[in-house]
Amino acid sequence: MADPQSTRMFQEAADAANAVERQLAANAEAVATLAAELRAEHPRGVLTCARGSSDHAATFAKYLIETRLGVLTTSAAPSISSVYGTATDFSGMLAIGISQSGKSPDILAAMRAAKEGGARTLALVNVMDSPLAAEADLTLPLNAGPELSVAATKSYIASLAGLLHLVARWADDTELLDAVLASPALLRAAWECDWSPLVERLRNARGLYVIGRGVGFGIAQEAALKFKETCGLHAEAFSAAEVRHGPMALVGPDFPLLVFRQGDETADGVDELVADVLVRGGEVLVSGGEVAGAIQLPHPAAHPAIEPMLQIQAFYRAVNALSLKRGFDPDRPPSLAKVTETV
Repeated sequence: MADPQSTRMFQEAADAANAVERQLAANAEAVATLAAELRAEHPRGVLTCARGSSDHAATFAKYLIETRLGVLTTSAAPSISSVYGTATDFSGMLAIGISQSGKSPDILAAMRAAKEGGARTLALVNVMDSPLAAEADLTLPLNAGPELSVAATKSYIASLAGLLHLVARWADDTELLDAVLASPALLRAAWECDWSPLVERLRNARGLYVIGRGVGFGIAQEAALKFKETCGLHAEAFSAAEVRHGPMALVGPDFPLLVFRQGDETADGVDELVADVLVRGGEVLVSGGEVAGAIQLPHPAAHPAIEPMLQIQAFYRAVNALSLKRGFDPDRPPSLAKVTETV
């Protein structure tokens, strides 16, 4: 087996804290200005446009914006504009396009349609000479630096950080802003957390559910994708509320759960789910909480809104190692490319 630290995925994920540190410093003035404008404008809603890992960041954005600002946030179905060619009224809305490359044709089409429909457009993008950056009304660079691994890692974390930074300023939430500004050090600590129990438990697994709720759900989606693309391991992401409706029938000793739990209003319900699965004879790996019998995966203590970002950072290191343990190369996922040319 190759040295886990030799992969491009490992090296890029390890750089996430530096990327966030660069981004927070570089975007401070632009974020403060945009946040003040948004407070004055009171957008009637937010539209997110993204695919893949970036769309999981958009899920995070939905819960973050709706819980912190009370502004309805919805995900665009890119095919409405790119395939069906339907015009939609987006007047008074903020459309946020999230992309590492800024080149995906369907995301570009969706953002163009949003602008034509009256929305103000904002791009969170890593490649600053990309079409998305050029066409958006406003751009917040992710500042992740080159990301060559097919599996997105630091650009995903940079997207979360960019969203957190903007929402903290927009909501004028000093506590959250302080947590965001302190997050690079916490990301470094998360990278050193020992998630080897996950690697050992899942090296021969055939499938699992990945569970989150609220701001943690987008992280569950991202982890499930990484299991599939880097480990050949089928994983489905569910909300802790939705998994009880039918999917629980598969849960048992041979079908574990990976649970992401943050210390907010969702915590008690997630703990109840973990305890219920354990009573049924299931196996649970959980980051957060202290339910007896669950396999604990540590992450640094932090503000609940940034806990998911720290959890996915620790997860990236573990899933890179798991990929190699299962005989895969995380830098060369089969049948995948860095830029998905979806129309």
